[in-house]
Amino acid sequence: MAFDSLSEKLGNVFKKLRGKGRLSDADVKDAMREVRLALLEADVSFKVVRDFVAKVTERLEGENVRDALSPAQTIIKIVNEELCALMGGSNAKLNLSAQPAVVMLVGLQGAGKTTNGAKLAALVRKQNGKRPLLAACDIYRPAAISQLQTVGKQLDIPVFEMGTENPVTIAKEALAHAKRHGNDVVFLDTAGRLHIDAELMNELREIKAAVNPGEILLVVDAMTGQDAVIAAEEFDKALGIDGVMLTKLDGDARGGAALSVRAVTGKPIKFAGTGEKLDQIEAFHPDRMAGRILGMGDILTLIEKAEQQFDDKKARETAEKLAKNKFTLQDYYEQIGQLRQMGGLDQIAGMIPGMDAKALSGAQLDERVMTKTEAIILSMTRRERDDPSVLNSSRKRRIALGSGTEVVDVNRLLKQYDSMKQMTKMLSKGKLPGALGGKKNRRGGGLFGF
Repeated sequence: MAFDSLSEKLGNVFKKLRGKGRLSDADVKDAMREVRLALLEADVSFKVVRDFVAKVTERLEGENVRDALSPAQTIIKIVNEELCALMGGSNAKLNLSAQPAVVMLVGLQGAGKTTNGAKLAALVRKQNGKRPLLAACDIYRPAAISQLQTVGKQLDIPVFEMGTENPVTIAKEALAHAKRHGNDVVFLDTAGRLHIDAELMNELREIKAAVNPGEILLVVDAMTGQDAVIAAEEFDKALGIDGVMLTKLDGDARGGAALSVRAVTGKPIKFAGTGEKLDQIEAFHPDRMAGRILGMGDILTLIEKAEQQFDDKKARETAEKLAKNKFTLQDYYEQIGQLRQMGGLDQIAGMIPGMDAKALSGAQLDERVMTKTEAIILSMTRRERDDPSVLNSSRKRRIALGSGTEVVDVNRLLKQYDSMKQMTKMLSKGKLPGALGGKKNRRGGGLFGF
């Protein structure tokens, strides 16, 4: 996950400070040097690092941290506030005021513009109640149009395309189509290149002049580090962007792009792609991201993710079943599926204060886990699913044989089922568990034991 290394290094810095009752000038100087090195290793722009450290140091001197009752906490507070300010301070919204609103998606080839643009359209539909239209304006990349049609179909969002017609004409006709059919937001999936060139920029400027988009959103790959910041600078200079969407923040990106792009371009990061699934996109909140970086968690985002998957009716039904001790293995299976939609366990752990995301790295709820779980549960009789206490040794052997697993897998599932009842009870009441199952077990299994 992005920022893991930076978070670990900053955590080590603050850990050293916590053991000191008072801080000397040398303590503060050493701490700031380590913070500077951690940021540089995270691929943050040198100028951004220099300015950031200067601001933090100035505030440390101004607040007389050496005489504070808890100097380490004071430093963490200041670093947190400055990290938040560095990334823009608050979440920046899309400009959707026009009818229909036009969002022009631009970026280099390979940044994930087509898929993440469709994800964004689905998010806008869900959160803003809009009726989006995707327009295929990339006529150059092989399969670009069919890719957009595929994700559009998966998300149930209409796609407007005119084959290899001029992209400017496609953009204008898409806008006219939206007006006729009641689509109130048009997302233009424009062409990208492997590098920035005059031909690309001229075409984008012509599209901009033709449809006057209310929002020009640059999609950049967080994995490219400072190259992403350079691309943002060039696109802004040539086109005038309104914001940035960072993709692949779930990868091993060092995070430098997220910490540099606002400071270098003055343009906010508005959204972040956090995985390959079509619902893994979220609004970028600088304060929440700063909290994740400093190991303070991001409870608000986790709650929002939970709310998206656990609707009120389902939560009430689950609470009632738990209260009556009628939470069955079929219910358990459904809850696993909902948790799976929230993302990998390492992503969830990074949002909970004090949780070690690295300890859960790779503990994904993937299709193999779901397939094995489903096979075991579906190999049970209705009575066994409703009342697992009847599962004696012979029944477990029959279930294992029928599901192509081992008896130990059945036992492990039943054990995790008991644990899941407690976790689901907390989630259904709007609470969060202090830990999501701990570290991997000795046999290499994740939270669900497989």
